[in-house]
Amino acid sequence: MDNVAATSFGDIRALPKAQSHLHLTGAMRPGTLRELATRYGVPVPPAWDHTRVQEWAAFQGRYDAAREVIRTPTDVARVISEAAEDDAADGCGWMEIQVDPTSYAPAFGGMEAVVEAVLSAAAASPVPTGVIIASSWARSGDHAEALARLAVRYAGSGVVGFGLSNDERLGDVVDYVPAFRLAADAGLLLTPHSGFYTGAGHVRDCVDLLKATRIGHGTAAVTEPSVLALLAERQVAMEICPTSYAPLGVHEPSDVPVRTVLDAGIPVTIGSDDPLVFGAGLAEQYALCRDVLGLDDALLAVLARHSIASSAAPDEIKRVLTAGVDAWFR
Repeated sequence: MDNVAATSFGDIRALPKAQSHLHLTGAMRPGTLRELATRYGVPVPPAWDHTRVQEWAAFQGRYDAAREVIRTPTDVARVISEAAEDDAADGCGWMEIQVDPTSYAPAFGGMEAVVEAVLSAAAASPVPTGVIIASSWARSGDHAEALARLAVRYAGSGVVGFGLSNDERLGDVVDYVPAFRLAADAGLLLTPHSGFYTGAGHVRDCVDLLKATRIGHGTAAVTEPSVLALLAERQVAMEICPTSYAPLGVHEPSDVPVRTVLDAGIPVTIGSDDPLVFGAGLAEQYALCRDVLGLDDALLAVLARHSIASSAAPDEIKRVLTAGVDAWFR
């Protein structure tokens, strides 16, 4: 590609940025997974086969199996600390970690205990870290509302957002309106997954009905100009994770529509989603944007600025990181 920048991978690591799409279990290092699995006597889930496209169920099965090794606050602290170390090495100065406490709750004695363990770990993280509480598209609106109330309870104590994760085909947007209204009233970021498997209309509904401030993935929006226009008008950021799509048959690496979204005037924040499964950290996501999608230094800096501006980082952290981006790209 003619406009691929000459920057090295090391230079990309020097670009200050924020991490806004990272799931707790998916942030675990493979070595940590193996060690904890041995400690608890559970099988290590097989590595993802990147040579073939697989269905969502294959991903979810691996993710669920990996989650079985996170059983104590010490385990949570290790995962978050190591994830922050990895992101810091990739130039990250603010990290947001997303967790659905539901499936961890039996081991921890309840969902509140999970949230408190995550918040304690986030407070001790080597990178300033905010926590996003997420419900699941596979669970009811009532369940989401209970989690939203939990998120609201800890707003101002480290919880910065509320989301919906898992396969968005499994739920109906309207069912989650009350939960998102509660989170919005508390001033939390609102970031549902959408437009991964579902179409552009689903993304529109998440903006119109849930009042999303960011959309997890959302790449289906590029198929409908009116949805792109809506996202641009409301400046709803899209969290694009370049390595997450090809293994699940959504986009080939060269077809991830980062440039299309930017050209539409929509903020884009690049995330790493689940490095444990997809095998790539934050700097590698930016490197894919450069080397495969052809984004030059100026656009990499735009992505970094968007990641910072659309995050829940305190204003002083945003100022420092943005100044760093300006220094990186003159």
